[in-house]
Amino acid sequence: MASVGEVIFFENLRRGDVALVGGKNSSLGEMVQELNQLGISVPPGFATTASAFRRFIEANGLGDLIAKTMKDLDSGKISLQQSGDRIRTAIASGDWPSETAEEIRNAYRELSRRAGKDALSVAVRSSATAEDLPDASFAGQQETFLNIVGEDALLKACRDCYASLFTDRAISYRNAKGFDHLDVALSVGVQQMVRSDIGGSGVMFSIDTESGFDKVVLINAAWGLGENVVQGAVTPDEFQVYKPFLDDKTLRPILERKLGAKEKKMIYGGASDAAPVRNVPTSRAERESFVLSDDEVMELARQAALIERHYGLPMDMEWAKDGETGDLFIVQARPETVQSHLRGAALRSFSIGTHGRKLTTGLSVGEQIATGTVCLIESAADIDRFIDGAVLVTSTTDPDWVPVMKRASAIVTDHGGRTSHAAIVSRELGVPAIVGCGNATHILHDQQEITVCCAEGDEGFVYEGIGEYTVEDLDLEHVPETRTKVMLNLANPSTASRWWRLPSDGVGLARMEFVISNTIRIHPEALIHLDELRDEDVKARIKDLTAGYPDKKEYFVDKLCRGLSRIAAVCHPHPMILRLSDFKTNEYADLIGGEGFEPNEENPMIGWRGASRYYDLAYSDGFKLECQAIRRLREEMGFRNVRVMVPFCRTPEEADRVLAVMAGEGLKRGENGLEVYVMCEVPSNVILAEEFAKRFDGFSIGSNDLTQLTLGIDRDSDRLSSLFNERDPAVVWMIKTAIEKAHASGAKIGLCGQAPSNYPDFARVLVSAGIDSISVTPDSFLAVKQHVAAAEKD
Repeated sequence: MASVGEVIFFENLRRGDVALVGGKNSSLGEMVQELNQLGISVPPGFATTASAFRRFIEANGLGDLIAKTMKDLDSGKISLQQSGDRIRTAIASGDWPSETAEEIRNAYRELSRRAGKDALSVAVRSSATAEDLPDASFAGQQETFLNIVGEDALLKACRDCYASLFTDRAISYRNAKGFDHLDVALSVGVQQMVRSDIGGSGVMFSIDTESGFDKVVLINAAWGLGENVVQGAVTPDEFQVYKPFLDDKTLRPILERKLGAKEKKMIYGGASDAAPVRNVPTSRAERESFVLSDDEVMELARQAALIERHYGLPMDMEWAKDGETGDLFIVQARPETVQSHLRGAALRSFSIGTHGRKLTTGLSVGEQIATGTVCLIESAADIDRFIDGAVLVTSTTDPDWVPVMKRASAIVTDHGGRTSHAAIVSRELGVPAIVGCGNATHILHDQQEITVCCAEGDEGFVYEGIGEYTVEDLDLEHVPETRTKVMLNLANPSTASRWWRLPSDGVGLARMEFVISNTIRIHPEALIHLDELRDEDVKARIKDLTAGYPDKKEYFVDKLCRGLSRIAAVCHPHPMILRLSDFKTNEYADLIGGEGFEPNEENPMIGWRGASRYYDLAYSDGFKLECQAIRRLREEMGFRNVRVMVPFCRTPEEADRVLAVMAGEGLKRGENGLEVYVMCEVPSNVILAEEFAKRFDGFSIGSNDLTQLTLGIDRDSDRLSSLFNERDPAVVWMIKTAIEKAHASGAKIGLCGQAPSNYPDFARVLVSAGIDSISVTPDSFLAVKQHVAAAEKD
């Protein structure tokens, strides 16, 4: 290496060398030095220094040009586009100082020699010296060039990296953040290419990018080189993995596996191609299969956790899988700059009210709601016509779009995943976005009024018209301590992580029905007896939904297990009390293929529901699938905090029959710490509480059904709604008696009905009666907690 010292190999760099080689390259050096021995593989390479950049600028007399151009821009003499063009043209026509050029050539020869190549294929990436600061992320502002081969091509790519420091978006971003353009230097990272062009690649975060939930790793994956994922040009596969269980190699806590469209892939250019890389469509087989196996997902998640542990903060990483060797590499790692920066911010809760019909859906980003008029822009060349406050609708975005994205009320794209450019930038800007809709630019039109809702879970919805919504700021700084446990009622796995900051004592009621009706959608008996179905349209729908699952029963077990795991993960190690399915027959019949397996009942509310189904030969095979999912959730994924609750159990004898079926499926009460509860919602549960307590570890009072059956009122009846009162003296007597009998029998008892959520002051009645726990909806948690604390002081 020449004495000038303007090129440094990664193994000689450390995390603290940001001023020398920028955040990206200093981080690569840190990983090579400190994490290689822990199994983190980083492709070798070298970096040019900030002094090399300044020497280039000085040698070509560009300092004065840059200063004058920025002054002209600030005074309005020239446009942003004109200023960028002027500086980039000057840099691109500049000459390398001979010493710097020779150092880069020598380093490239050495890197090629180490790889056993005459001329190695390398990635050339920009690394700004102001990158990844706590209040500003410059990542993605400059260019990356892939599959660069040869010394001359490398020198040109390095010079193009320098020029990209003055793209329109980079200039605009520095102006917005208050950085002097001459204070920011650029380092170039030159890294051996991983053959992910014939493998796969993607992005991962060691934190949930939407809610900030810090116990998961989020992984996106697509075929080919990784730029398509970063830029949001494809809809990638998505995985979520639970970090606390990663050290136990016997567990596989993959909370979610979502197949992405992966519409195209970036590969190396051929001999006839002018560019070193090009995009080609993916095959049908590639679109229908996951890029990563479960073992590879777990390995990447472990690497993400190791990197986060080393740096001591949430991380944003890019990875690549070599298609020749199957090896996994980390090609970039930087601090996560959105959720980690918002950790001290107030928790805001958005709720959608009246709205128009659904127009399109995609992946939600931001957990917010916004309304506005559509401004549909197909090309970055047309962004000048964007109207402030409009909803930006486009196919995809890249850094050129940032100046208009910050002026949008919301963003909607056809393509992209949660780690795409549109998603990352919208989070940083605090702008709600829906990405990967597939048809937004086809369905929506200019000047159309719409509502963009990201507050209903993983799926975001675009509604017609200006809808109504509410926003509430939740104060988590002054939540009182209580002896009585206050827990949450949750059903939707995709919204569960929104509430992880609430200081609850666990989940007192997790409703299985939501996962079955919204994710699985198919009647379990229809999956078991698929070949016997007579309706060909129904069979076709089932086969389409279960594509990728040769065993259709496995579809039910896998989807149910993973859906429930996302709720269990949010509250772990606190308990999650999981209620077994409690559909009524008319609700089961509404599932795909359900009509042929359900009787027509006059009053399903008090019909064949709950426990009575589980041992009945007409449904017991379906119930066994539920049991298999729960066993997998506890034993294979590791969520031993899951407790099981039996609903609508009318008699002790019925309880015995249900417990026997469960034990036959590996869910025996007391084994592996399994606790089994029973809903207290039928008067017989109160009258025979001592008998039920012999069979179960505890009770959970369902105030809705207990009120219905105590007062003899169909709770679905509009005509009798004025009589339905969970605070009626007869119902209160039932609740107090149940608490008294449960405690006399040594059993725990809580309440998971709607009463405390609707009437927070009802918590005082329960506390005075000695209830052990109260489970409420998340939006009423803080109010109930205050009432419980006050009641405990009385």
